[in-house]
Amino acid sequence: MSAAEEKIEIENINTPGRTTRVNRAKYEAMRAALLSVLPRAEPGALVTDAKTALLPLLPETLFPQGKTAGWWLKAVQLDLEAKGIIARAATKPVRLHQTA
Repeated sequence: MSAAEEKIEIENINTPGRTTRVNRAKYEAMRAALLSVLPRAEPGALVTDAKTALLPLLPETLFPQGKTAGWWLKAVQLDLEAKGIIARAATKPVRLHQTA
């Protein structure tokens, strides 16, 4: 299996105990981009603002013209929330921040 096809298991805070296998390279690229734009303090960043900020950081080879970035952002967000790496502030609309 090539590196581009390698899979990683991710969690979802909304469905504890269930994992999903996804493309490792895309996951890791989105994770790095998301963590680089999220503040460490509450209330955090709006998800839409985080997406706008991280799009230029994504490799064009994995996310041509930002395609599928929204899905990957949500998948990584829910996984990092399940792992306690990021959290939602108690606000509407949703704001995210790093926990550590």
